Amino acid sequence: MTYRPAMSSERIAELRHWHERAYRELSNVGEQRLSYLGLDLVVPPGVFAPTPTSDLLGRAVLDEVRPGDRVLDMGTGSGVNAILAAGVAADVVGVDVNPAAVEAATANAARNRVRAAFCVSDVYSEVEGSFDLMVIDPPFRWFAPRDLLECAMADEGYAAVGRFFSGIDARLRPDGRVLLFFGTSGDQDHVLGLATAAGLWAEVVASRDLTLRGTTVTYSTFRLAR
Repeated sequence: MTYRPAMSSERIAELRHWHERAYRELSNVGEQRLSYLGLDLVVPPGVFAPTPTSDLLGRAVLDEVRPGDRVLDMGTGSGVNAILAAGVAADVVGVDVNPAAVEAATANAARNRVRAAFCVSDVYSEVEGSFDLMVIDPPFRWFAPRDLLECAMADEGYAAVGRFFSGIDARLRPDGRVLLFFGTSGDQDHVLGLATAAGLWAEVVASRDLTLRGTTVTYSTFRLAR
């Protein structure tokens, strides 16, 4: 089924303008050295780094993860959420479609002295087994990405997040939980609808409003469970 955004053409144009500006800015960012929730991170060019609202998901990971959990970090980026989880759980897997992100995540895990396995995977293509906790910070926009960096920001028609939720029955253990981070600068109702269709109930565990260039966006971490 073809995705159609349930918002005005004016809102779509506003989001497209915002997205293009953010993409240009990110394309010109060099290597970054960051301190984030106690982690020492190096984020190379072409890899999406933590943002001022990323801690809403990171802190939720720390609150949610249990020592016996098997954890999947879907779209791991620089590895932050996998690394946070690996400080508690011994079996953590992080995947990303971007090879540069997988390389950065592997190096960041070693830098922070935790063990996690990372690999290049298009959603579940290289993922084996099932998980107690799954973490996903998907692209907010439904535009077609032009390169691997933009894949961290845009998912054409929400196809990848759709495949994440449509395949979740085989991947999420019976008492498993999902932590989803999303914002109202994307089609949040559509993405939550995908979760509902997969048999998951959502509760907000953290949220924050951020106003940028006159537009206020609400960023939220949702805990999803059957």
